[in-house]
Amino acid sequence: MEHDELQAWLRLTLSRGVGNAAARLLLARFGLPQAIFEQSEAALLECVTPAQAKALRTLPPTLADLVETTWEWLQDAPEPGTAARTLLTLGDAGYPRTLLNTDDPPLLLYLMGPAARLASEHPLGERPCLAVVGSRNPTAQGAEHALQFAKSLHAAGLTIVSGLALGVDAAAHEGALESAGLDEDHPATIAVVGTGLDRVYPAANRALAHRIARQGLLVSEYPLGTPPLAPNFPKRNRIISGLSQGTLVVEAALASGSLITARLAAEQGREVFAIPGSIHSPQSRGCHALIRQGAKLVESAQDVLEELRLPGTTTTAQAAGATGGAQGLGRGHARQDSPLLQALGFDPMGLDALLARTGMDAASLQVQLLELELSGNVARLPGGLFQRMGAA
Repeated sequence: MEHDELQAWLRLTLSRGVGNAAARLLLARFGLPQAIFEQSEAALLECVTPAQAKALRTLPPTLADLVETTWEWLQDAPEPGTAARTLLTLGDAGYPRTLLNTDDPPLLLYLMGPAARLASEHPLGERPCLAVVGSRNPTAQGAEHALQFAKSLHAAGLTIVSGLALGVDAAAHEGALESAGLDEDHPATIAVVGTGLDRVYPAANRALAHRIARQGLLVSEYPLGTPPLAPNFPKRNRIISGLSQGTLVVEAALASGSLITARLAAEQGREVFAIPGSIHSPQSRGCHALIRQGAKLVESAQDVLEELRLPGTTTTAQAAGATGGAQGLGRGHARQDSPLLQALGFDPMGLDALLARTGMDAASLQVQLLELELSGNVARLPGGLFQRMGAA
């Protein structure tokens, strides 16, 4: 991209009151942004309002600084195998087709990661993608589900897309990275963020963001320097769902932002999947609501693969080593017919209820619970509750 072209695209995105819809009308009528800014006010008024036409004929005060900052960011040539940088426009051949075919594709996509080198010529998302989203405060079992499903589905041929948030998003990115080598053509995971790519939010995920920059791809529609503004995060969810052939909601409360992603996926004509949970868990109620509304109930990675049946994926999860799911997630080797595990079941339970159900003395119960917790077969939850993990 030439300097003048960059300036014109950034000017279009900064023009006050000119949103994506108006910008697309202008591009369809006049061509590239440079041509838009050569038009008379009368010509512009055929597409936009008087206030928008005035804004388009006025230089944004922050434009010069943003152009230079972005130009320097793009010119910074990293070493091979590290985080390359590029900027995709709506008209570029590399713009992801799945996203282009949605109602509100971003005008610009900032990219950082090995695959960014090829994005100007080869469309992103040529490898099938699946969004994996959910609660920022998942249960231990929810976080484990996110990691194992992502790991299995990536091994079966899917790129995992999420939003770099705490909780389920971070676990999904981690799972994809665990099963991945470096592949510049097909990033292991794509993180769509709500800030400029020169910032990391939340700060707790800084190390994860750096790993994704080396083995995956960071994506943003926001200019460099954009801070973590609350309205940007729900808005970026349309990119998460738009890049993906389907969206899997792992664990979500009724007010979870991941339900926005699921709704957008449905509106975009994509598949929506949800993992059920305990009827007593607030973190499962969003998933249960989605299932009642028609989302596919998912118990294993195989369920997702069989429903999507996408080219380039292994439809038999076992053949790809993709065994993640509600079955087989226990990491320890405790007998699944252990009396304590049988008494615990799969719903969260407190010590008093366990004492009553098992008839054990408190000291013995605490010892066995600790052993099961260390083996990964039991999770300790907030509020003094315990929950069984692993196969039924």
